[in-house]
This record gives sequence, C-alpha cells and structure tokens, in this order.
Amino acid sequence: MAKQRSKTPGQRQLRIGEELRHALALIFERETFRDPNLAKVSITVTEVRPSPDLRLARVYIVPLGGGNSEGIIAGLKRVKPYLRRELARRVKLRFNPDLIFVADNTFDEADHIARLLHKPEVVRDLKDPDGNEPNGPNGA
Repeated sequence: MAKQRSKTPGQRQLRIGEELRHALALIFERETFRDPNLAKVSITVTEVRPSPDLRLARVYIVPLGGGNSEGIIAGLKRVKPYLRRELARRVKLRFNPDLIFVADNTFDEADHIARLLHKPEVVRDLKDPDGNEPNGPNGA
C-alpha cells in the first residue's frame, strides 16, 4: 500500500524556513539594491515556506508602508542570483533553494474582515437575544 503524505510541513521544513526568513530579512535590512524597483523600499519577509525536498522556497513579502508589490517582486526576481549567493553564504544547506517571491496579502484580508465585522448591520446581527454586544462585559 502507498504511503500517505501529510500536507503539514515537517519540523525540519519549519526550522529551515525560519532560518531563511531571518537571513533574507537581514539581507534586506543591510543591503542597498541598485534595482530601481527596490531602491529606497523597505521589505518585510513575513514567511518562507520551503518545499519538502528543500530545493524550492516560497518567500512571502510585504512592502513596509504599502507600495507596488508587483514592481517589488519583479525587482526581487532580477536580484535573485545575488540573494541566492548571500543565502548560501549565510545558511549552510546541502542545496541552495530556488526562491519564488509572492506578495503576502494576509494583512489586507484581515483588514477587510475587520471592516466587514464593524459594519452596523453585522454588529446588529451579532448581538445576542438580550441585546448585549458580542464579547460584552462577561467576556462571552
């Protein structure tokens, strides 16, 4: 019978993802790039998800203070060889992972959900039958 593979990342994947995230954050903090899309832009690395074989890493980024995510990702693709060299120097792995840059939109989604929950009609529907606010004085 075939062995079932779980979708959750293993402990090694999580640990290496965090190491890569820290190394990339340090590179973005200390380096200045000549690429016009990356000049004078602060980038936050929110998460790095390596593949199970650790040969590919999906890097989720957010431009600090908002900005053109598509342009920043295009700039990061252009400086990817330099980033991979720096990662190989800082994080010792058997294989240097290929990097895929993705805009992290979880903050935008969370903001959208918060705005929806604060609409008057939604607040009205969330009240209990006694008319108390959700998460009222009893913490319920």
